[in-house]
Amino acid sequence: MNGFMSVLTKIDDAVWGVPLMVLILAGGILLTVRMRFLQTRKLPLALKWMVRNEEGGKGEVTSFAALCTALSATIGTGNIVGVATAVGTGGPGALFWMVVAAFFGMATKYAEGLLAIKYREYDSKTGHTLGGPFYYIERGMGEKWKWLAKLFAFFGICVGLFGIGTFSQVNGIASAIQGFFDPDRQTTVTIPHIGTYSWAVVIASLLLTLTVALVLIGGLKRIAGVSQIIVPFMAIIYIVTTVTLVVCNITKIPSAFAEIVVGAFSPKAITGGVVGSMLVAMQKGISRGIFSNEAGLGSAPIAAAAAQTNEPVRQGLVSMTGTFIDTIVICTLTGLSIVTTGAWKVEGLEGVQVTTYAFQHGLPFPARTASFILMICLIFFAFTTILGWDYYSERCLEYMTNGRTKPIKVYRWLYILAVFIGPYMTVKAVWTIADIFNGLMAIPNMIAIFALSGVVVKETRDFFRAGKDK
Repeated sequence: MNGFMSVLTKIDDAVWGVPLMVLILAGGILLTVRMRFLQTRKLPLALKWMVRNEEGGKGEVTSFAALCTALSATIGTGNIVGVATAVGTGGPGALFWMVVAAFFGMATKYAEGLLAIKYREYDSKTGHTLGGPFYYIERGMGEKWKWLAKLFAFFGICVGLFGIGTFSQVNGIASAIQGFFDPDRQTTVTIPHIGTYSWAVVIASLLLTLTVALVLIGGLKRIAGVSQIIVPFMAIIYIVTTVTLVVCNITKIPSAFAEIVVGAFSPKAITGGVVGSMLVAMQKGISRGIFSNEAGLGSAPIAAAAAQTNEPVRQGLVSMTGTFIDTIVICTLTGLSIVTTGAWKVEGLEGVQVTTYAFQHGLPFPARTASFILMICLIFFAFTTILGWDYYSERCLEYMTNGRTKPIKVYRWLYILAVFIGPYMTVKAVWTIADIFNGLMAIPNMIAIFALSGVVVKETRDFFRAGKDK
């Protein structure tokens, strides 16, 4: 197992090296400059349109439902476990780079949403509105780039099956449930050739698998319907809880911000050299940020393409709010909770245990109550992410197979199987595999973003010059 992890770590370091980080940040910076900081100037308008659906727009679901589907895939373990992993590995400075990447990522997410609508297609056979990076690569960059579109679709299938969609989410849910119901592993069962696990984990995996299967059978509309209910409700509960924690520890906030800023550029001054260098802080902050908000990954435009709208710019703005809510609001609050309580310094804690410690020691509730709140939030966040990524990966497979339904049905059952086995994988292996596929998926999408940046700028300029934002 150690040899396997060593190979995975080397691949992860190669994929998430300086070139990819530069590629993703440079794309966001380029769009930000060319559109004159649109993510700052037009954020109020974007937030207004986020909850106001366009009348007479073509598509499968409302813009808000499309956003909730995208948020269902982004607001997940990345906001709770991913932030803890980033800060634990890269120090408090990782949170700084996470927010910086998210700010420029808002411009990238805007471009993705715009291009998704501009180049989408309607499939009369399946009744689906199809769009996403594979379509704006093929139709925007030209047929000779179809191989790049296929490559993106392949990596998208892998991310759903082996990365964000299944293993990491289910593993996070199982860890939270075990931490609440059976932290000392007093009731266990031995599974031959696999290992010994808490009954809480086994029962949770069975119930989760059954629930996921029941929802996925209903397709996009059922996924969107579930997401519209769960995502806003759980996001509000989590935000209120973390804001409460921050307010209760308000005197520690100035020193926490100092740790975050100093740690971003000189981690050893904060960590004593335990955590690593500035490059590690950048790598973990940016990679975990992208894992959480998926800006540059190319996943969100797959959901955006189904929105009932006729205006690419409008949907681009709505898509942009997803990164703002996910990272700049929710991840920042999680990070502040971890830094102010010192949870990241506690030895022996891993993944969700770090955030659990922060909740238990930072909230004015009994530790049991704090753990329960976090467990519930994590379960529902991760559950909706599982649903959202099934939709993404099925659309990738639909593109790869030219709309054939049989491979999609087979894939759906493989996806459900991956959900079932997710709890029995190690935390480190799960997150490393997810990181690798995230990076590979981002490469073809970011190439397209650079190539089509001129289209994005022109569409944006024409839209606002015509006064369509009134």
